[in-house]
Amino acid sequence: MSGTMKRWQLGQPGRKHLELAEVAIPKPGPGEALVRVSAVSLNYREKLMLDGAGMPLPFVPTSDMAGEVVATGPGVQRFKEGARVIANFQTDWVEGPAPRQVRSLGGGAPGVLAEYVAMPEHWLVSSPGTLDDLQASTLPCAGLTAWTSLVELGGLRPGQTVVTQGTGGVSLFAVQLASAMGARVIVVSGDEGKLARARELGAAHGIHRRHTPDWDKAVLDLTGGRGADHILEVVGGENLGRSASALAPGGRISLMGVLEGFEARFPVLPLFQTQGVIQGIFVGHRRGLESLARAVDSLALQPVIDAVYPMAEFPKALEHLDRGPFGKLVIRVRS
Repeated sequence: MSGTMKRWQLGQPGRKHLELAEVAIPKPGPGEALVRVSAVSLNYREKLMLDGAGMPLPFVPTSDMAGEVVATGPGVQRFKEGARVIANFQTDWVEGPAPRQVRSLGGGAPGVLAEYVAMPEHWLVSSPGTLDDLQASTLPCAGLTAWTSLVELGGLRPGQTVVTQGTGGVSLFAVQLASAMGARVIVVSGDEGKLARARELGAAHGIHRRHTPDWDKAVLDLTGGRGADHILEVVGGENLGRSASALAPGGRISLMGVLEGFEARFPVLPLFQTQGVIQGIFVGHRRGLESLARAVDSLALQPVIDAVYPMAEFPKALEHLDRGPFGKLVIRVRS
């Protein structure tokens, strides 16, 4: 396939330097598939990457893509033309323990906010059959982070209690997955309206963190003093101490968020008393994404999309990201 396409890129660091450029459509090399991109979903990470330095230029942002294979290079076996696919965030991590160094899309590997992308076929996963491309684009980062935390590493079981913080993409996937799998979910948020919407998605309880800053004590009250089996820590900083205090014996804190920064100090006695675990989470591997896609079909899970923007309005979508969406923001690349 020849011709040109549109692609968002940075010529130098900083969001103000974003440009919608006209570039050549890439050609798939050996082992690569050419994907016509339908939709791209946004993550909080986008803000960090766009304003960061040290990225190869021109830098193409975003990581979470859904589309259709339209051509393949020599040796491709996993996908044929017409296959609906999503891209794995951690490009070369197929399964097993996380490698210390792994490239991620929209970071060490090129981003996907383009009308076409060419990438190795082993970076791709078949889309769930029950989702359209807008919905499927939300799985690779937010969906897989929740799945890795609760299922792949957490071994979630019916009857357990899950606490998740805020109402972004990871948290709402946790609400939907955990409640569908028979767990009880408690959501901590600073917005009463968003708490009500989280309960509609399956959350059993909502704690307003501004009205109840000692939310860890509220979790203990709601669980008869036992605490939570799983806590998805998306805030970081001093909030980690409250998560440790709210943990059940043998419970797990999945540490994935840095809203309050990359450093944390907290009292360790509660962790000694519960023999709890704090585990760092960096999205997940391709086999996990394949398992999530099957679970989405099996559970009839419908990802929560707050708003959809046309490709030309990517900067406006970033402004919405600054405000804090309920669920995911998606760019419609192809109508």
